[in-house]
Amino acid sequence: MLHAHTPDQVRAAEAPLLARLPSGTLMQRAAYGLAQHCLTELRDRTGGTYGRHVRLLVGGGDNGADALWAGVQLLRRGVRVSALLAKDPRPDALAAFRRAGGLQHGDPDLTVDGLVGIGGHGPLRAELATILHDVRGPVVAVDVPSGVDAATGEVAGEAVRAVRTVCFGTYKTGVLVGDGARCAGRVVLVEIGLDAGSPDVEALEDDDVRCLLPEAQAPADKYTRGVVGIAAGSSDYTGAGVLATTAAVRAGAGMVRFAGVENVAQLVRAARPEAVVTTVEHGDGQATVDVGRVQAWVLGPGLGTGAEGRAVVAAVLATDVPVLVDADALTVCAQDPSLLRRDAPTLLTPHDREYARFRELGPDRVRAARALAAEHGVTVLLKGDATVVADPEGRVRVNRTGSTALATAGTGDVLSGGCGTLLAAGLSPLDAGSVGAYLHGLCGQRAAGLGTTHALEVADRWPDVVRALLART
Repeated sequence: MLHAHTPDQVRAAEAPLLARLPSGTLMQRAAYGLAQHCLTELRDRTGGTYGRHVRLLVGGGDNGADALWAGVQLLRRGVRVSALLAKDPRPDALAAFRRAGGLQHGDPDLTVDGLVGIGGHGPLRAELATILHDVRGPVVAVDVPSGVDAATGEVAGEAVRAVRTVCFGTYKTGVLVGDGARCAGRVVLVEIGLDAGSPDVEALEDDDVRCLLPEAQAPADKYTRGVVGIAAGSSDYTGAGVLATTAAVRAGAGMVRFAGVENVAQLVRAARPEAVVTTVEHGDGQATVDVGRVQAWVLGPGLGTGAEGRAVVAAVLATDVPVLVDADALTVCAQDPSLLRRDAPTLLTPHDREYARFRELGPDRVRAARALAAEHGVTVLLKGDATVVADPEGRVRVNRTGSTALATAGTGDVLSGGCGTLLAAGLSPLDAGSVGAYLHGLCGQRAAGLGTTHALEVADRWPDVVRALLART
């Protein structure tokens, strides 16, 4: 699992190390690791390193000094290195770079971004933004791409678009979330002996997901694997019920119970004969929750936000089992947050516009998810390019899988069905949300690779993704 920290946490962790270690030790560790990643990037892109040209963009702080010291390492490996000095850098680093033979050459094979470090906030100054306009070719960023807020991932103007970001000591929150994640490219870590304590955010990797995936225990039956209820769809929005039910089936639910109006129920029966389908009158919340034993509910996609939809939302949220609240049910709960006062686990899955019905979103997605989760005592899965999952205690995970293939109608219903199945299998809302988002993102990648983007195709890729993940052990 990746652990990321804020700049304030990093500075607090660095202070005792800087006081105890010989001067420059941490910087030399960072520079050596940065140089190794630059060499790797050169080999991958050009087939070799000797005689290749790396240009350093050097700011005035430690970030620029890291770049210069890495340049010294590269020069010793036969790489031609030049430096563009945006500000007066640390004298010791510049002197060492010049002694090692740093020169000005032509167009670089690789650029190292050491302009602005983890303390940067807001838009880049005009002279730095101008430098970025002249950058061509691949860029390796030092700790965080210039123009990215290392604490939040906000990009307030111009920013470096790196192919690789080399973090020192710990990952920085801003390169895993929001616009910062898009600017960072591949994010790698260089260990420098830093212990930053409890992370600001976490990010799952394949091994974590494998460990968290529920396993059928012998003797197994549909109840040990989890029964998920789907309360979705209406006469106006018929597809949502089919998509959420299909996703639950494909995600491995022991049983799926669908409760909905007649025309939606007919479509679900035709699409998913495995599901147990019950027709209920629109707005009959009691009949919905009386469909039989359910171990978690998926509530809201296509349900409607009128009196009938509100009645079903209220009835399902009054039960004592975990509930995933999505789509129209989110709108109902934003209008009446008292519905969320319940003892059983609750997972909200808003996209940005649905979140804004509860409170202002702002540029800091981690802070936003934490705030909504704490306010209502629920877990929040804030959907987007960099999905954030936060629980009421403030623990946050960011998701690093996904594809633009998921930016199509109905994929949110698929995510709900998959996460609801994980809830029914016994995962906590934090685990169900983060594992579900991870697998959903891989499904989107696989669907995109097949040249298709429709939601049912994403749902159908779920078992393939799980099999491939388990085969990589």
